[in-house]
Amino acid sequence: MRHLDLFSGIGGFALGLQRSRLDVETIGFCEIDKYATRVLNKNFPDVPVYHDVRTLDADRLGTIDIITGGYPCQPFSVAGKQRGTADDRHLWPEMHRIVATTRPTWVIAENVAGHIKLGLDQVLSDLENEDYTAWPVVIPACAKDAPHRRDRVWVVAHSKGIRREGSSNAGNCNEDSETQGRSNKSTRASSTGDDVANATAQGLQDGRGPQVHKPGQEQQPERCSGTDRGLWPTEPAVGRVAHGIPSRVDRLKGLGNAIVPQIVTEIANAIHAMNQGR
Repeated sequence: MRHLDLFSGIGGFALGLQRSRLDVETIGFCEIDKYATRVLNKNFPDVPVYHDVRTLDADRLGTIDIITGGYPCQPFSVAGKQRGTADDRHLWPEMHRIVATTRPTWVIAENVAGHIKLGLDQVLSDLENEDYTAWPVVIPACAKDAPHRRDRVWVVAHSKGIRREGSSNAGNCNEDSETQGRSNKSTRASSTGDDVANATAQGLQDGRGPQVHKPGQEQQPERCSGTDRGLWPTEPAVGRVAHGIPSRVDRLKGLGNAIVPQIVTEIANAIHAMNQGR
C-alpha cells in the first residue's frame, strides 16, 4: 500500500504503519517545521518531504492507498482560543483537498479531544461527501499502556467502493458501509461529543469500524489509571530539566506534537483484518 503522510511531525504515523501487518510503503511526507523535517530526513532518508501542504500538488503523487495526518490542533484545543474553522491554522480543508484528488482507500486522521465539539462534524461531512464511511473514536495514550492519558480523537475512513480481499461479493462492502458507517447515529459528532465512541471502553467495536481489540478480549481500564505501564519506560528518554542537550526545546516540541505510533499500529492491524475479510 502506498502511503502519504500529511502534517508528519517526527514520523509517528509512518513508524506505526511500519510496525503493523500491513505492507506499506511511505512515498511522501509533508511537514513545514524545520526540526521535524530534519528528523524525517534522518530516519526516512529515501522518502521525500514536501514543505507546505497548501502548495502540495496531489496530481503528481500517483496512486495513493492510505493517507494519514494529524492536522493542526490549535484551532480546536482547549489550551487555545478555540476559533475552529475561523483560525488561519485550520488546515483540514487542505487534507480534504488532497483526499478528494488522490482518492485513497483509507484515511486515518488524529486530533485533540476538543475537536469533537468543534469542527469534527465538518470533517465527517466532508468525508461522506467524498463517498467515504468514517468512524470517529477517542483513544487515549494509556490504552496502549502509556503512563499518561492524552485523549485524542481518531477518524478512520474508507472508500465505500473498496472490495475486501477474499470477498466474492463487492456489493456487500457497500451495503455494510451504509448500515454500519456514518449513516449510523454513532458516527455523528454531536455538540456534546456523546455520540463518539470511547476506545477505553469499546475499542472500535459494535459496528463502528475496525476493531482495535479482538472480540471477547478483556479490556483493562487500569491501564488508564497509570498502574500498568507495560513496555513503556518509567521516565522518557529526553531529559526535562537537564542542560546541554542539543535542540532540547525542539525535541520536546516534536514529542509534544507527535501521535502515539502504537495506536496507529493497532488501527492498521484492524484494517489488515478487514482487508482479509475477517
